[in-house]
Amino acid sequence: MSTLLIIHHTPSPHCQEMFEAVVSGATDPEIENVDVVRRAALAVTATDMLEADGYVLGTPANLGYMSGALKHAFDTCYYQILDSTQGRPFGLYLHGNQGTEGAEKGIESITTGLGWTKAAETVVVSGKPSKEEREACWELGATVAAQLMDS
Repeated sequence: MSTLLIIHHTPSPHCQEMFEAVVSGATDPEIENVDVVRRAALAVTATDMLEADGYVLGTPANLGYMSGALKHAFDTCYYQILDSTQGRPFGLYLHGNQGTEGAEKGIESITTGLGWTKAAETVVVSGKPSKEEREACWELGATVAAQLMDS
């Protein structure tokens, strides 16, 4: 059985909607042999990351950058997971009321340094998620989880 780890910072109702859609996609009954583990960014550990086979990251873009919570998760785990998680797939969803480019660039720098492989297009939402944006979050969760089915 493979493990998908969803690392999220969900401080708002809009982020919560996105998170729930990602979880729904990742846990779709058609996806088999994938255990979906959810961890708040401030609670995730290096062990959680090492035990996972793939990741979905979710964060608001605060002041144009990833949340401090997600940054803290990487700051505390980065060197412990650096050599052991290379090549693992990941996906990303962002919520921002203003620019998200800095958050995307920061996360891209970290995941590139870790050697993770982008498994799906990033979902970016501004304001209340529309039906289409919630569906995109669902697809994100399902896509990353489905890639782990054959692992």
